[in-house]
Amino acid sequence: MLLDRLVSGCRCQRPGQHVTSEVLGLENSVEVAHLASGKDVLAGARAVLADEKAGEYAVRSALTRATESLEDVIRIAVSRGGRLLERDG
Repeated sequence: MLLDRLVSGCRCQRPGQHVTSEVLGLENSVEVAHLASGKDVLAGARAVLADEKAGEYAVRSALTRATESLEDVIRIAVSRGGRLLERDG
């Protein structure tokens, strides 16, 4: 349940509720995995774009994966921004 919420980008606690170091560690692990996956997706997309013979399916597939990765990166940025505001708040 908690991992599902983390992966989907949902907050794991209610506003004002203390976040445990265990939850923060899990959040960080999920974020690291998303960012590492994004690097792989970016490399794959660059390879497809460099291949003049890449067909429509390859280009659409690469764009789909790149879009998914960008959504993950935006979710991470929003999450980390929220944590910074709570900490500095």
